[in-house]
Amino acid sequence: MRAGLPAGSFGKSHGSASTWFGKLAAKTAQFAGKPATFILATAVVMVWGITGPIFKYSDTWQLVINTGTTIVTFLMVFLIQATQNRDTAALQLKLDELILATRDAPNEAACIEEAPEEKLEDVKKDVRRRAEKVAA
Repeated sequence: MRAGLPAGSFGKSHGSASTWFGKLAAKTAQFAGKPATFILATAVVMVWGITGPIFKYSDTWQLVINTGTTIVTFLMVFLIQATQNRDTAALQLKLDELILATRDAPNEAACIEEAPEEKLEDVKKDVRRRAEKVAA
């Protein structure tokens, strides 16, 4: 237990719209990353290709694959981006916790991902300077 919170208290569902969307996005990204999903998508494209001669490569035949892939791609972009945003935020929190737990680390680096671009560049130069000093 840290900071008075039980270890399993993070990520509890509170019934909000973002919670159900987050769960949907995570499950979809997990499903989309499986080899079976790739094989299924490849099979769909192969069946579509094989049916080309049957439908005489008509405009409708082409429209079927174009529409299907466009819709899937459009929806997947949003779901996978939501998952990526969550993963990045969790990683940042873990890094911030490590920075704050390290005695000699400059604590101003915690939560720096929200700083203006100029501040990021200044800190990057400082870190590079300190790294070169340590390497020398």
